[in-house]
Amino acid sequence: MTPSLVLHIPHASLVIPPDLAADFLLTPEQLDHELLAMTDRYTDELFALPSTLATTVAFPVSRVVVDPERFTDDEREPMAQKGMGVIYTRTSSGRPLRRPPSVAQRRDLLARFYEPHHAALTTAVDRALAAHGTCLVLDGHSFPTRPLPYEDDQDPDRADICLGTDASHTPAWLRDAAAAAFEALGWSVAIDRPFAGALVPMRYCGKDLRVRALMIEVRRDLYMDERSGARGPAFDEVRERIGRALRTIAGAR
Repeated sequence: MTPSLVLHIPHASLVIPPDLAADFLLTPEQLDHELLAMTDRYTDELFALPSTLATTVAFPVSRVVVDPERFTDDEREPMAQKGMGVIYTRTSSGRPLRRPPSVAQRRDLLARFYEPHHAALTTAVDRALAAHGTCLVLDGHSFPTRPLPYEDDQDPDRADICLGTDASHTPAWLRDAAAAAFEALGWSVAIDRPFAGALVPMRYCGKDLRVRALMIEVRRDLYMDERSGARGPAFDEVRERIGRALRTIAGAR
């Protein structure tokens, strides 16, 4: 049976398709450094659940190619002012990343990556609603221990777990149940800090409150070496604990 839980993993991939590599202005070493900074590495493993418990929708390429969590209209996307709209033209430190795409290039990139991904995410939610009359979208991310230059929140005091909420789609009981689940595992939790918001497919956003949403961000030093990108010694333990929290959250009502 189709599960009511949808796990969305938007930023785990390191893949840059070979035919797009020439679009970037960085040297290979500089690009590797940017991927280390911007990729939510291993979140596809940390937020993994069996298909009987969750439908997983993971973006197949790096966010530096296309970011599936941005609005396609730069007028609606606040990060576009920093050159980090749906198609990034600036790095996390503000240096040029790629040449601004032409109208045709932009259209092609969105049609190739963004639109199929969001169609898959919407279909997953459709099926959950049809089967259960409700759907919970959990958006799995990680964040660096130290703020990157592009981030609005530069406070160095960062909790272990950040929970992002949506005013319409994150009821208080869901937020509180998630916070309690992670705190019971010994982790500190912050709400909407350093990152806020929770993704809801546009078909349902602000329109259908049967769709509930929560963003979960894990501080990277808990599970990886942020200088090398390698898994840390506690990786398996952190993955197991996150799995326990996800099951608890999914069962909350």
